[in-house]
Amino acid sequence: MSEIQQLTASADMELLAKTTSKPYNNQEFVPGTTGGTWNTTILADPKTFNHLIAERDGDSAAIIEMTTDYLVDYNAITREWEPHAASFEIEIDQPNDKLIVHYTLREDLYWSWWNSDKKIPVTADDVVYWYDEIAGDPQFGSSAYNGQFVTMANGSQQRIQCVKVDEKRFDFIFPRIVAEPLLSTNTTIQPSFLFREAKEKNGAEGVKNILNASINPQEIPSCGRWFITEYTPAQRIVFTRNPDYWEKDKRGVSAPYPEQTIAQIVGDMNTQYLLFRQGKTETYSPRPEELHDVVNSQGTDYTVFNAEGSFGAMLWSFNQNPKNQNQAYYRWFTQKEFRQAMSCLLNRDRIISQTYRGLADPTYFFFPPPNPFYNPDITLEYRYDTKRALQLLESIGFVRRDDGFLYDSQGVKVEYDLTIPSANTVVNDVAQIIADECASVGITVHVRQIDFQKVIEMLTATYDWQAVIIGLGTTMFPSQGSNVWPSDGNLHLWHPLQQEPATEWEARIDHLYNEGSYTLDYNKAKEIWDEYQEILLEQCPVIYLLRSRGFAAVRNKWNLSNVYYDNINGLMTTWAYLDDDSK
Repeated sequence: MSEIQQLTASADMELLAKTTSKPYNNQEFVPGTTGGTWNTTILADPKTFNHLIAERDGDSAAIIEMTTDYLVDYNAITREWEPHAASFEIEIDQPNDKLIVHYTLREDLYWSWWNSDKKIPVTADDVVYWYDEIAGDPQFGSSAYNGQFVTMANGSQQRIQCVKVDEKRFDFIFPRIVAEPLLSTNTTIQPSFLFREAKEKNGAEGVKNILNASINPQEIPSCGRWFITEYTPAQRIVFTRNPDYWEKDKRGVSAPYPEQTIAQIVGDMNTQYLLFRQGKTETYSPRPEELHDVVNSQGTDYTVFNAEGSFGAMLWSFNQNPKNQNQAYYRWFTQKEFRQAMSCLLNRDRIISQTYRGLADPTYFFFPPPNPFYNPDITLEYRYDTKRALQLLESIGFVRRDDGFLYDSQGVKVEYDLTIPSANTVVNDVAQIIADECASVGITVHVRQIDFQKVIEMLTATYDWQAVIIGLGTTMFPSQGSNVWPSDGNLHLWHPLQQEPATEWEARIDHLYNEGSYTLDYNKAKEIWDEYQEILLEQCPVIYLLRSRGFAAVRNKWNLSNVYYDNINGLMTTWAYLDDDSK
């Protein structure tokens, strides 16, 4: 086995050597030309073109956000905030513990429609109205609602005010000084003229019903890089570049360079791979089992780029919602020793070897390295160790009987469902390995593949899941995830929307999250966030899996001078353009 592993590792490194490393380090883009069609795929139809409704559907959100823009941008390389659709100035009043973020929108921002001369300037109302009347109205249940409040020194909650100054300027007024005010206020711009009319005429239902999936997409205004110009359910969605978008190259040509993007709607990742093999899509990120063929088949047709391990990681979590308190699994999941034991049954090395061909690293930390409070000395204690897993389980009354199965202190056989998104074959392989390792100590795990949207509904509405593998993004800042980590968050995965913290350790996490968010002194904040990480890694409410190395293939018909790929920015193709002989 040792010789086999060495040979496999050698083959994997040879494979890696055949790919191109090209991370983005603020290089200047080469001026190109517009034109061409960028062909791609998506796995599911959009459920809506309404940004509010899309908050609960990642596929829909990714589509509608192509028509809007963010106020500012964070440069992870320089670790500095930069103006985007707006410039900013932060005013701090230390004596009175107050802070104001002054925003000024660009003058060249417009709402426009495809194939129309109609233009409406983007104004402060497009931010202020959404903040106050949509995201800030509890009846809409926006995931951004909780983020509009800060906890005061006396424990009370006060809201961050958003105030219009004039047509292009608005302020966010904080009732106390916070560590990352731009993180709290950076938002997308929404067309207030549409949402105001809908709310005034038909209230909350009117807002929820506009821009639904049956609308003619050409009626959707855009202030972003793209118009949505065609949508055929179960077939494709077409985007056309917005020639008036403010971001321009040296010659005044707006981003992006491709004239059109056609996203074919496919049902699974196998079809995505087939279409790339047939030359019908521009890029493809191969799954581990496809990597050998994709890399070794490259040549004049496409180039494969590589990136170091991603900073985001899938996680494994267990339902601790008291709605299920009559279920045996609730008794198990609410005991930290059980969760710790599950962490000891997670064989990351086996997953990396069998599923990722060795091209991944185990995730033993809570904050990723780019996070300013990442501490390499704070890592997960409960690593793969079946003997320790059994010891932890025995310490809370679990017994393995002669039949080989594990039983709890009440004589109930230990078995539970592990829910995973159905479209992801790699996650299915990971789940099967977890089930196999659990079986080695007598625990039966039933892997359930379920449509992703149904998974989201289970996590945020019905709460009728048991265990789950899912991704929640990357915490580049410790105070990110205000709807996840505090106990009252609507995506506090294992037990959301708590009126009061259900456990002492969650109460402590709430306190530390709050204190860290308002501490400007780095050394003091580090002490807070160190303890925060230690508690979460001890309690194991979520168990991170691994960081996989990324690969992306790009067709050589596109000039690759402006194409970059790394684990921070992902695959950057906005400024890719066709060579003259490809037009």
